[in-house]
Amino acid sequence: MTTQEGSLLTGKSAFCISDWQLKEAQSLVEGDDEGSRRTLAAVLRAEAELTRNERAALAFLLIGRLLDSNR
Repeated sequence: MTTQEGSLLTGKSAFCISDWQLKEAQSLVEGDDEGSRRTLAAVLRAEAELTRNERAALAFLLIGRLLDSNR
């Protein structure tokens, strides 16, 4: 598969996400509460139903909406 400059598949990112944030997110998803189960189910569903590029688009969209909600 070839990628175009600026494609979500190029690996270039507009956001910096630290290792700590990724580990924290992972631990929240691995929790034993209802929110963890819902989040894990959504992640597994997205991984099963969406392409890599579609998952990247979803991730960027969610991050953007989270940023906008804090303004």
